[in-house]
Amino acid sequence: MSSTDTGTHADTTTPDSAGALVTTGTLPLASGRESLAVLWPLLKERRLYLILVCLTGLVASVAGLVAPWVIGWLVDVLPGSQNYTAVWVGAGAIAAAGIVGAGCAWAGQAWLARLTEPTVARLREMVMDRSLQLGAAQMETTETGDLVSRVAEDAREISQAATAVVPLVVQSLFTVIVSGVGLAAVDWRLGLVGLVALPMYWTTLRWYLPRSGPIYAAERAAFGTRASRLLGGITGSRTLHAFDAQDSELDRITAASGHARDLSIRVFSFVTRAFSRNNRAEVTVLGLLLVVGFVLVDAGTLTAGAVTTAALLFHRLFNPIGALVGMVDQVQSAGASLVRMVGVITMPVPDRTATLEPGALELSGVGHSYGEGAPALTEVDLTLAPGEVVAVVGSTGAGKSTLALVAAGSVVPTRGSARMGGVSLADVDPLALRQRITMVSQEVHSFATSIVENVRAPRPEAGLAEVRAALQTVGADWVDDLPDGVDTVIGEGGHPLDPMQAQMIALARVELADPDVVILDEATAEAGSAGARRLDAAAAAVLKDRAGLVVAHRLSQAATADRILVMDHGRIVESGTHEELLRSEGRYAELSRAWFGGV
Repeated sequence: MSSTDTGTHADTTTPDSAGALVTTGTLPLASGRESLAVLWPLLKERRLYLILVCLTGLVASVAGLVAPWVIGWLVDVLPGSQNYTAVWVGAGAIAAAGIVGAGCAWAGQAWLARLTEPTVARLREMVMDRSLQLGAAQMETTETGDLVSRVAEDAREISQAATAVVPLVVQSLFTVIVSGVGLAAVDWRLGLVGLVALPMYWTTLRWYLPRSGPIYAAERAAFGTRASRLLGGITGSRTLHAFDAQDSELDRITAASGHARDLSIRVFSFVTRAFSRNNRAEVTVLGLLLVVGFVLVDAGTLTAGAVTTAALLFHRLFNPIGALVGMVDQVQSAGASLVRMVGVITMPVPDRTATLEPGALELSGVGHSYGEGAPALTEVDLTLAPGEVVAVVGSTGAGKSTLALVAAGSVVPTRGSARMGGVSLADVDPLALRQRITMVSQEVHSFATSIVENVRAPRPEAGLAEVRAALQTVGADWVDDLPDGVDTVIGEGGHPLDPMQAQMIALARVELADPDVVILDEATAEAGSAGARRLDAAAAAVLKDRAGLVVAHRLSQAATADRILVMDHGRIVESGTHEELLRSEGRYAELSRAWFGGV
């Protein structure tokens, strides 16, 4: 049919007055204090591993002092001596220290994994839990790729930083402290020379830290935008091909990728400048150590071996300090990822404690707007009595899907109210709401598991007989012909389902959930002509003895409803039965002639 809805889902997005999509925002960021408040309790749960990681780092750092001390000792005892036992003793001491250090490194990595991996996994679960609590309506006001990026890329960034950076940070900090103490123990004057490095390193940090945070935050945000663009291009590939808009979308993806690339290059250049400042401090202080050491040895107040030990100890600081500065970028990047994840975790969840009782679903004076665009709904009044089926028809952008979302409680209207049994849907606990009202949209999801587990999604405790009964109700007899019957794995990587089969699985879920109200938002639109009748029959079976609001893709679906609403520009312009609306010679009659034919 040419004049009715073609199956596009403009209503469920955020259209402006011209029908274009309003740019969605990104999810919020947490503060450092909020991030620490979320992270610290998770670490405290596994504090034994935290203590063990620190202990192994300390022992490994002390073991690292052995080689410089041994070499300095050998410099003093070997000249003029024919006894090379000292060489074997020194070599044995260095080997033993190396074994201790290697053992500490292995144990530290193992214990660190037991500390960090469960913590990162819990953070990921908390992000998903909060996003599901907030609901699809609120999450859809943001870029889809932003949430995906936070669950996937940011969690991976934190995990990689924890496993690769934390051991080096712990080891480097202890190495710096222990080596500094060792340098002072060799000779207090050389220790004072070593302190010259502190203000030079401090100036580097003062230059580096204020600039690094914004750069890394911008880099992570650019990665999130890039993910959104890529995901949008992939999921919307059919639409892009239909309108020959591939080139313009590719330009957007290229621009987002280029921006992320340029920021990464900026970060690399920035870190390189920080390293050059560190190198300047190292060469300056090492030169001073050798000069002062030469003077002290020449004066006979210090041995050459002691100067050698001091020089090696200071040289031993090069890599740890360089690593600490070099890893600040990874730490900052991981920190930026953490505040992004915690930003979702700390999003406030509306206080919904009310419960629903069976009763009429009432929409009173409902109006709703997306952003600054034209209202999607205006002054809509609707009462859906128990057991009544109401169909909604109209052209694309008429507000049908928004009406369905409001009736399902997925969208809180900006004006008016949606109630069931006198209780506002906005005040109802989401779990309690879904037990009473269930919605199936045009785009359904098949989880990567068996058919039986897919159907059980709303009621995991349901038995196999109940699952089979739900499948039988919707006419999904084709399930028995699959390789493993109801145990056949579907979803990503599993047995592929055609659109009709996927919708039947979704309708079987509804049958198993047994709600009071069923809302079908073009739930049978994806099936071709071959599957249309079977899906219509499946939908009718699910609606039997239940209240139903059906956004009709085909006018044949509306003709059998108890009542039909005709929408136009967010308003209900006609209401009545199929026969009544035909006699009125209004908008519905025009749609009917276009669909069924006739004059």
